[in-house]
Amino acid sequence: QDQLVESGGGLVKPGGSLTLSCTSPERSLALSTLEWHRQAPGQPRQFVAHITNIKNTDYLPSVRGRFTISRDNAKNTVYLEMNNLQPDDTALYICRAPLWDYWGRGTQVTVSS
Repeated sequence: QDQLVESGGGLVKPGGSLTLSCTSPERSLALSTLEWHRQAPGQPRQFVAHITNIKNTDYLPSVRGRFTISRDNAKNTVYLEMNNLQPDDTALYICRAPLWDYWGRGTQVTVSS
């Protein structure tokens, strides 16, 4: 069974928006910092954002002001709201729970006109 499951990716035009979700079917995520990473073809995996268990956040500088990470512990879900998407944001977006080193399989985001 997958430890983390992402959803919400898709194809969007430049300037568009998407909201990604990540949940765990097997355990509560409430105690863990939760992270989003991304990996474009031929590129190393890149940190995008994190949110701690007390909802402190941090972002990759190139997404700050465009992306917002949030969490809903009642729904056991972390979100990544992405606005003003650009072609350079095209990647597989992957969720991580570092407390257990859980990784999801990712959800594909493609930004293209």
